[in-house]
Amino acid sequence: MISRPIVACNTKLPKTYLIFLQLNLYHSTVSLSSSIKLDPLDLRNYKDWLSPTEVIKIFETLKNPNSTLTVLNQLSKRKDYKPNEALYTSVINNLSEAKNFDGIEEVMKRIKVEKSCRLSDGFFYNVIRIYGLRAGRINRAIETLFDMPNYSSWPTPKTFNFVLNLLVNTKQFDVIHEVYMGAGKLGVEVDACCLNIMIKGLCKNGKINDALQVFDEFPKQNCKPNVRTFSTLMHGLCSLGRVEEAFSLLQKMETEGIEPDAISINILISGLRKNGRVEESIHLFDRMLLKGCEPIPSTYQEVLYALLDCRKYIEAMNLAKNMSSKKMVISFESYNLMISGLCEEKIVEDIEIVLKQMIENGFLPKLSMWKQIVQCILEKN
Repeated sequence: MISRPIVACNTKLPKTYLIFLQLNLYHSTVSLSSSIKLDPLDLRNYKDWLSPTEVIKIFETLKNPNSTLTVLNQLSKRKDYKPNEALYTSVINNLSEAKNFDGIEEVMKRIKVEKSCRLSDGFFYNVIRIYGLRAGRINRAIETLFDMPNYSSWPTPKTFNFVLNLLVNTKQFDVIHEVYMGAGKLGVEVDACCLNIMIKGLCKNGKINDALQVFDEFPKQNCKPNVRTFSTLMHGLCSLGRVEEAFSLLQKMETEGIEPDAISINILISGLRKNGRVEESIHLFDRMLLKGCEPIPSTYQEVLYALLDCRKYIEAMNLAKNMSSKKMVISFESYNLMISGLCEEKIVEDIEIVLKQMIENGFLPKLSMWKQIVQCILEKN
């Protein structure tokens, strides 16, 4: 082993030798730093001060959202830890992506203790939406809504109505009224959307009389019903065979200057036909066309069935032709009923027209249908 000569401190070194030492020291430092792999999750490896934007960027760029709580715990130990709504939102969205809903509950408890900032209604709307739609924790969504005042925040009608609609869609009818009655406690002003949701829920639950009572609440709450209000009630009444009351709502709409749309008319036409009032359903359809209200495809289909019920096969054939020109899909059952009816009436010349239209729309006649057509032609001749 060759020992290096020891140079005394007062010895004057050549300039080239000093440069060599500096380069050697530089390469050693670079080599050492490159061999150390910094842990991106260890916030001690970051600079002394992190701005709020930089902190959020760390959470947004996490490759594994499951590490969110670990990073948050490390961040909370730093002197520059100043959480805000944007940070909490980023953390909760990461936990939602990781389906760590227990972690979200942990963060919500932390927020309540820290009380570091005021949170908006939009923040809670996001949390409630995650609980209700992604996690399926409906009770937790309700609890979060009523817990908002404890965070010094109050829900808007949008957030309140979202919870009500969530309960209707998940058929938790027993809880809806209880939540609705809590509007005053939360400082929420009941609006038309809220009343519409209540009516929808009651109609779905078969409590049409209670829905009509809510309908009477509109003027008391200084709200005005809209087309959706009437169409929901009409559907509920027609499903119970109370078509006359549904029609009285149509008259009330016109009195209040609310123009019925294609959906509300479709509900009435369908209700009339299903309750055996076929001629009236056809008449209402004609009125709809005269008023310039373009029916939706399902309305055309209902009227087509109504014409076939009335054995008006020529009118049904013409309507089917009109539907086909509008690129509407006609059911196979409709074609079957039309051809059967035309065969019974021995209207051979029109059978070919319907048969051709049927094939053009992608339907192939069954063997029984061919037998019926052949028999009709033979009997006609």
